[in-house]
Amino acid sequence: MRLAAIQQTSKPRLGKGAVVVAAADHGVTAEGVSAYPAEVTPQMVLNFLAGGAAVNQIARAANAEVYVLDVGVNGPEFPAHERLLAARLRPGTGNIAREPAMSPAEALAALQAGENAARRAISEGAEVLAAGDMGIGNTTAAAAITAALLGLPASEVTGRGTGVADEAYRRKVTIVDRALERARAELGDPTRADPLEVAAQLGGLEIVAAAGVLLAGAAAGLPVITDGFPVTAGALLAARLEPNLSGYLFAGHRSVEPGHTRQLEALGLEPLLDLGLRLGEGTGAVLAMPVLRAAAEVLAGMATFDEAGVSEG
Repeated sequence: MRLAAIQQTSKPRLGKGAVVVAAADHGVTAEGVSAYPAEVTPQMVLNFLAGGAAVNQIARAANAEVYVLDVGVNGPEFPAHERLLAARLRPGTGNIAREPAMSPAEALAALQAGENAARRAISEGAEVLAAGDMGIGNTTAAAAITAALLGLPASEVTGRGTGVADEAYRRKVTIVDRALERARAELGDPTRADPLEVAAQLGGLEIVAAAGVLLAGAAAGLPVITDGFPVTAGALLAARLEPNLSGYLFAGHRSVEPGHTRQLEALGLEPLLDLGLRLGEGTGAVLAMPVLRAAAEVLAGMATFDEAGVSEG
C-alpha cells in the first residue's frame, strides 16, 4: 500500500535498484574504538569498485547498481571509475571525543554530495534507492548522533561494531559519553539543536551523505531504504530535516547493534528483515529490494477471488 501511495497507482512496479555506498574515515579511531585499522576504509572502497565486496554480490542478485561516494576517505585519491563519485571534503572527520567532527559548512556539503549521488543513480534508471556506508569507526559516530538526537545515554545505543572485545567496548562507551559531553557544551540540548549542527559536532561525513541520499530519493518520488546502524543514524538526521521523508522510507533490516532498534522505533519503522547482520555496505538494504518488488507484484498482479473464480463459501 505504501508503494502504491508513493507511485500514485494501484499497480505499483519497481524496476532496477541502486545503492550509494558513502565512504569516509573517522578521527575517533585514534581512541581504539574499532577492531580494524583505518586503512581498511580505502581498501574496501577499491574492493567495491572491483566488484569483490558482499554488497556487489547481493546487488547482482537484487538487480541493483552499486555506486561508491568518496566523501571523506583518508588516503590517496582513487583512480577514476564509472561507479566512483569523487566528492572528498576532507581526509576524515576530527576526533569527536576531543573536537568537532567537521564544520557546519562541511556537514551541508556532505549532505549535498549524497543528494547529488542519488540524482546520478536516478538519472541512470534507479527506481528504488538505498544508502550504504563504509568507514572504520562509524558505529561510534552513529552511537553519538543517535544518543544526541534521541536524548539517550551512550550505554543504550553503543554496540560492539566490528566485534570489539569487552575492554574495547567499555572504552567505546566512554568515548561516546565524552563526545556527547563535549557536544552538549556547544549545542545545549542536542535534541532541540539544528540537525546539521549535531552532525557537525558528532557525525561522520558518510553518515551525513547517507541522509542526503535518502532525502534526494524521496524528493524524486522513489522508495528509499535504510541499511544498518550508521545509515539509519543518517535517516534520523534526514527525518529531522524533512519530516515528510517518513512516507518514502523503508527499513531494510534490523542489525544486531542495540542502537539500531532505538533508531527504528524513533522513525516508526518495522524492519523488512531481521537476520542478525552487522556488515554495513548497504547489504541489508539491497537484500530487502526483492521483498519490496514482490510486494508490488502481489498488489499489481494477484487476482481477487472473484477474478480467479475461487469460491468464498
